[in-house]
Amino acid sequence: ILELHHPVRSSVSELNKRCSRSHITLIFEEFLLFALSLKMRKYQIQTWRVQPIVPNLTFIHHFIQQLPFELTLAQKRVIKQLERDLTSGKVMNRLLQGDVGSGKTLVAVIGALYVIQAGQQVAMMAPTEILADQHYQRWSQILKKFGIKVGLVIGGQKRGKNELVEKIGQGQIDFVIGTHALLEGYVQFSQLGLVIVDEQHRFGVKQRSQLKGKAVVPHLLVMSATPIPRTLALTLYGDLDVSILDEKPIGRKPIETVAFSMNEQNQAFQRVSSFLKMGQQAFVVCPAIEENDLELSSVNDVYQQLKKKWFPHYSVELIHGKLPSKEKDNIMSRFSRGEIQILVATSVIEVGIDVPNANVMIIENAERFGLAQLHQLRGRVGRGAEQSYCILSTSHKLSDDARRRMQIMESSNDGFEIAEADLKLRGPGDIDGTQDR
Repeated sequence: ILELHHPVRSSVSELNKRCSRSHITLIFEEFLLFALSLKMRKYQIQTWRVQPIVPNLTFIHHFIQQLPFELTLAQKRVIKQLERDLTSGKVMNRLLQGDVGSGKTLVAVIGALYVIQAGQQVAMMAPTEILADQHYQRWSQILKKFGIKVGLVIGGQKRGKNELVEKIGQGQIDFVIGTHALLEGYVQFSQLGLVIVDEQHRFGVKQRSQLKGKAVVPHLLVMSATPIPRTLALTLYGDLDVSILDEKPIGRKPIETVAFSMNEQNQAFQRVSSFLKMGQQAFVVCPAIEENDLELSSVNDVYQQLKKKWFPHYSVELIHGKLPSKEKDNIMSRFSRGEIQILVATSVIEVGIDVPNANVMIIENAERFGLAQLHQLRGRVGRGAEQSYCILSTSHKLSDDARRRMQIMESSNDGFEIAEADLKLRGPGDIDGTQDR
């Protein structure tokens, strides 16, 4: 510290670049203390003891056999890791990383079945009402056939809310899916055994702790579809065991990605038209909601343009974060049912939306999005067996950095590879702060 304030052996150049021996010593010390604190936390968690889950393997195998597809080898491997954790008598504290469309939610649900079959409850927290409702609609139907009761807890809920909360408190609901509403004091569990946090990077650290605090010693599974470079994952999640799903389900084709200048809009919309004629659906993503001074495409402008000029004979709808929750849910339900052919949206659809019939996406002003976000948005198509396309519509005046990002998106479908490139281009950012998201 003295050398930094009154340099004797350090050059001005070294000091300005923050690479003097003094800088490096302080940086190393800070990282060392951080790494040691994670090690201590991990050691502390490993000393906690819980009643080992006695798995009903017959039930689990029956559930897997009823699925209309074969699990990937990566999914089978991670399910075994979850089984080992849950039956060990130690507390599970695991991060499940997987690229978009790799089948994380199914793995988490199978993990939940181990706990539910042992007579305990499971809570799954999703970052948006749209995603929570989508999880609920899908899994309540499937799990109902196996005698498992699923409940949905979201903020604006009125009908049947008190009765549902009462049932959760009495242990009559096995699997509770919800948003931040799960953190409210009125939601109390009878015997919460597993907390699943979907898209964990969208929640603050305190929020995850708050939900975990509703159980005596719960198992924790956090999921992320935003691939994190290995070095960052080791730094940020040193207290968690990490599982990675590095395979896509059998039959999924890579998404073909092309970049067009916004001057070539005709070509992009012709591509969309060809998909619509085959009975498929499309996303058009914009970086802004309203008109602005930055010459960015807004959902309102693009919606009017598509509806009146380009696709007057198709059903076009728009969705963005400022719409009331009920309206957003209604639009997403209609899009899922195929009643809407083109959905114009902001990045509100970035997380978890799953419509297998939507196989083409245009991202307007693609240069305004980061690589990780572009990859997340692109992951909304290619959910079925059909060939899918993502069209990056960019300004004709691109910086070298933006041009490089578009080239990376065109050449790679690998989220981990893209995350490494993003780290090199933009740095790590505030990946896991304590702020609420």
